[in-house]
Amino acid sequence: MTGNFDHDDLLLSDAERMHALNTLGEHYAAGRLDSAEFYERSGEISSARTFSALSPSFRGLPGGVPLEQIDGHIRMIPDVSAPAVHPAASPAAPQSAEDELASLRERGSMVETLDWIIIGITLVTFLVLQIALDWSYAWIVWPSLIVTLSVPRLILKYSDDDEKVYEELKKSEAAERKKRLEEASKRIRELEGRRGPETPQS
Repeated sequence: MTGNFDHDDLLLSDAERMHALNTLGEHYAAGRLDSAEFYERSGEISSARTFSALSPSFRGLPGGVPLEQIDGHIRMIPDVSAPAVHPAASPAAPQSAEDELASLRERGSMVETLDWIIIGITLVTFLVLQIALDWSYAWIVWPSLIVTLSVPRLILKYSDDDEKVYEELKKSEAAERKKRLEEASKRIRELEGRRGPETPQS
């Protein structure tokens, strides 16, 4: 009877299982899982046969299982990423080290963006003055960068020391993310090799 069919028992394809593994790898690369958790959960996904068997492997992760069942079919969800939600801090509470780093990242990213905007505007201004208006003193816009680039830093209270720490953080986080992605990719290849091609049952 088709009416008694349980959609949670829909069988997974290799592509759907691989999509789930890749998504778990992204969560690992983002630092949401440690190595032991990633290895345990990736093993669970690799051996999962049904849609419902994936749920435990994505417990506590934003977006949940990156697949959904609709009318008896399984559909891959392309993007399950979600911004981290931070509880509102009490105004009277002192800023923690984690909050201070988050603030530094936010200010550093904003300063970087503004720097590129200012440099772009300065370049356009120079080209207009030099080429369109043929003004021989167009070069004067470049020394003005010293002043204009310092304005966002003053407004955001972003010191030279903050900038050094921010650059070190970026390098450290990029290296850590690269390492995690390499580990995740290695693990997924290992699981793929272990499964091998499925042979039809006679």
